Amino acid sequence: MKLATVRMPDGGTRAVEVTEAGYVDLGAPDVGALLASSAWEAGDLVPRHELAPVVPRPGKLFCVGLNYRNHILEMGRELPEHPTLFAKFADALIGPRDTIALAPESTAVDWEAELAVVIGRTVRRASEEEAAEAIAGFTVLNDVTMRDWQYRTKEWLQGKTFESTTPIGPVLVTPDELPGGVRPRLVMTCSVNGEVMQKTDTSDLVFDPVTLVRYISTIATLRPGDVIATGTPGGVGHARTPARYLADGDVLVTEIDGIGRLENVARTA
Repeated sequence: MKLATVRMPDGGTRAVEVTEAGYVDLGAPDVGALLASSAWEAGDLVPRHELAPVVPRPGKLFCVGLNYRNHILEMGRELPEHPTLFAKFADALIGPRDTIALAPESTAVDWEAELAVVIGRTVRRASEEEAAEAIAGFTVLNDVTMRDWQYRTKEWLQGKTFESTTPIGPVLVTPDELPGGVRPRLVMTCSVNGEVMQKTDTSDLVFDPVTLVRYISTIATLRPGDVIATGTPGGVGHARTPARYLADGDVLVTEIDGIGRLENVARTA
């Protein structure tokens, strides 16, 4: 099953199932609300309106740093014993075709293609089985980062959650449709103006989605609609020589096979 959140002409949003025939209204205002409900009942076809962030306002959005082996080596670090976690706020999220806001306060806006986990069941201190069952599905996210702000201190949050910077979507795909299921093995790519910057298989994760749900649910209760961004592979602009960052008019494309494609233009805010 593929789920999405669409923007309606009245300014609201609706949760839909994406089918060959079109978008089927599922009777909820967005995918987050749908996951929190007990029934996913299909309704009438709705027009193919513009896609919103697949989960517009997650209660929690955890992000994982340094979680791909190739990226860890690229950054000159050792493989971690525990996940590196930080948060992002809902105001940072944009839709799969929305404009990325280049904040005038930053001169080092970087890309980070990521596989994102969407939670479908409430879990705390989950066992491996409970963690697997709590995964509603997966979507695509790009953790666009202001590097100059990220590294002002040892804490990363300030560079990670600038408003209107983080595309997510276009759909949530349930694990049964993906090779590897709750530990998907998918090719992920990120390009800028047609030039491939990142390409990896999501099986290169140090901490896989099930492990992350177990670990994070030890810290906080995970609820339907919460999101975990699982980390980015090698190829970020900050690690290049010379460093390369997003500029006004750049087209950032993030794609994961079997899930979908984000295409976002960067514009000076």
